[in-house]
Amino acid sequence: MKRYEVVTIVKADLAEEDVTAIIERSQTIITDRKGVIAKVDKWGKRRLAYEINKQKDGFYFLIDFAGNGAIVAEIERNFKIDDRILKFMTVKKEGAVTREGMDQEVAAAEVKRTQIRIETDSSASSEERPAQQVVRAAGDIKTRRPFVKKIYNKEEQTVKGE
Repeated sequence: MKRYEVVTIVKADLAEEDVTAIIERSQTIITDRKGVIAKVDKWGKRRLAYEINKQKDGFYFLIDFAGNGAIVAEIERNFKIDDRILKFMTVKKEGAVTREGMDQEVAAAEVKRTQIRIETDSSASSEERPAQQVVRAAGDIKTRRPFVKKIYNKEEQTVKGE
């Protein structure tokens, strides 16, 4: 077994039940063929970088799983048939392929995210106090002028060779 991620974009105007049905069908394909699902992540509605089938927005979701090539082939076959799916991409990943190993990876990633949130929250609150003092001190100084960016006209700019 190998580890895969499938990122899929479906039409943004679909009902929540339709998106859930597409995800559940993909999960069924994986589990019926003895694959292991690590996570299913709904990213939500986002603006597309370019129009796809006259659609400017799309609903993104990701499925992270372990399985064999037959599972990937069947998922991609179903995605190609379905008109509601705008784009999809399957990527082979490095990582654990057993259920226990994937659970450990997900737990470790969650711990890391929590630590980063705690660090950013504590550093943001400690950085706000000195910044407020600097603003007050700068307001007391009357001789200091704010930075003004100079805007150049075309006449003021010189061209090489002139």
